[in-house]
Amino acid sequence: MEFDLPFIWAGIIAFAVLVYVVLDGFDLGIGILFPFLKTEEERDLAMNSVAPVWDGNETWLVMGGGGLFAVFPLAYATVLPALYVPLTAMLLALVFRGVAFEYRWRTERWKWVWNLAFFGGSLVASLMQGIALGALVQGIEVENRAYAGGWWDWLTPYSVLTGIGVAVGYTLLGSTWLNLKIEGAFQERMRMVSVRLAIATLALIGAVSLATPFLDPVYYERWFSWPRFALTGVVPLLVAVTAYTLFKGLSNKSDAIPFLASITLFVLGFAGIGISFYPNIVPPSLTIWDAAAPDSSLEFALVGTLVLLPVILGYTAYAYYVFRGKIRAEDGYH
Repeated sequence: MEFDLPFIWAGIIAFAVLVYVVLDGFDLGIGILFPFLKTEEERDLAMNSVAPVWDGNETWLVMGGGGLFAVFPLAYATVLPALYVPLTAMLLALVFRGVAFEYRWRTERWKWVWNLAFFGGSLVASLMQGIALGALVQGIEVENRAYAGGWWDWLTPYSVLTGIGVAVGYTLLGSTWLNLKIEGAFQERMRMVSVRLAIATLALIGAVSLATPFLDPVYYERWFSWPRFALTGVVPLLVAVTAYTLFKGLSNKSDAIPFLASITLFVLGFAGIGISFYPNIVPPSLTIWDAAAPDSSLEFALVGTLVLLPVILGYTAYAYYVFRGKIRAEDGYH
């Protein structure tokens, strides 16, 4: 039995990126919410809610980026020069945010500086991730298997729109996570904030979804040609059902349902990107088979991945299980 190794690896990379977006998305969202929290006690509670898991969440970013380099080297070599600026800004923001996470607990006099750094790093990282995504969706110019575009091709109205959409969506994940993890008046306020963020997120999802099919005739055909529309039309229907579930969960004062519904919105958005992209890994012309490394390399890397992936999934699940439940004011970060 023969396996389509590039297809399998495309699925693994896509899974790693999706898990990163979901897991790191809510703690980036908490950073964006930081200036809007009323007291230092609220900020401490918010940070304590992600303290045991935030650095482990970024394992998936390393896996996605490292996997792309190892198994789709042509895609890596094409995407990197096209997105140098947003990707470099994102990585620097994540580093600065990580430093701020540690240092704000070590000082009182300069805590406001590290609060601002935590907010700024989270916001910049979120915006740059969305802008990089938008630049990739709108297409990267490739000639002779190399990037042939300009230095600022990544910066367009569409990529800025996706950047804002991702940042607002992450903030929704953050607010619904806090609704899950905290109690009292703080939880009630996060619930109200989540309603506003849900409205903004859905509006931005709609705007991006309407703009995307008109970026490329191929996208339009994949979404609206018959009989494909019988399948692709399911995605907006599921978004509508998920939106209803999200608002219903917030109105019923549910702890978990709003967070799970927010995650589902990202999963459906990711599915929409897959519909637009496949079989390309770098639109509009570089397919997963064009960009893949030799089969021998893919086989070698797959063996290690099949061992490590369950381990990463296991310790991630265990960390969330151990630190499940509500966060109290006396729970400290160590």
